[in-house]
Amino acid sequence: MPSLLDLRRRIRAVKSTQQITKAMKAIAASRLRKAQDRILGARPFAQQMHRVLSGLAAQVDTSAHPLLARRALDGPERPILLVVVTADKGLCGGFNTNIIKEAGGVITNAVQRQVSLGLVGRKGRDFFGKRGFDVRFELVNIFTQLKYSHAQAIARAAIEAFTENEVDSVQLVYNEFKSVMQQRVVVDQVLPIRPLDGTADQDELLPEYLYEPGPAAIFDTLIPRHVEIQFYRALLESAAAEHAARLTAMDAASNNATDMIEDLTLYMNKVRQATITREIIEVVSGAEAL
Repeated sequence: MPSLLDLRRRIRAVKSTQQITKAMKAIAASRLRKAQDRILGARPFAQQMHRVLSGLAAQVDTSAHPLLARRALDGPERPILLVVVTADKGLCGGFNTNIIKEAGGVITNAVQRQVSLGLVGRKGRDFFGKRGFDVRFELVNIFTQLKYSHAQAIARAAIEAFTENEVDSVQLVYNEFKSVMQQRVVVDQVLPIRPLDGTADQDELLPEYLYEPGPAAIFDTLIPRHVEIQFYRALLESAAAEHAARLTAMDAASNNATDMIEDLTLYMNKVRQATITREIIEVVSGAEAL
């Protein structure tokens, strides 16, 4: 049976840990709000980019663009480039574990195909880098000050590998932010870009634009930007999902600490009561012996 002193020490230790988890929860909540604002700010730009590209696709030959070209089925099978986005830190529940598990499934399902990895985030780098995988590039410690230039760097590496025929496709694995309580693991194909239908939504009429220097030149310029935006959106979604997962995990840890403190306090009171009762019995027994 632990002594009263041991129980008091354990209660103080749990209270100290609870202060840390509550502080981390508050920080995660603050960062989550900022991350959500950035997602909302980037969404209109991405939507407008898609509308413009869809309009241009109706005026140009999209099949000739190298980023939309699909590899011939009878050609040599080249590796797949899998870009895996994890967090730089832990203490966020199953956030990193789910991503790593999904990426492992993609690698396993790529039967007789080599998979090259692009690793974003320290946790993914630490896991895959130590297991002998072919790592084409890695990018860590970016989520504290996430910038569009980070997405540009990833897009450049992916586009270069695809246009140089080093890989057949580029796929992206990341956590999509749905709500504070829900984050969804997503596997997207980035390259080759899925065909643009060249039509507007049925309920939306797009104005006709006059393009200079011409639709084809503008289309060729915007397509790489479209790839950059896909990566940037994934980074923003992953950052928000990480903060949401950490907020949920720290909230659960704080609640568990409260329950543990209550249980330890109750047990300490029982031990103290038993000690007092035993001492009273010893005093009474001593008095009767006299």
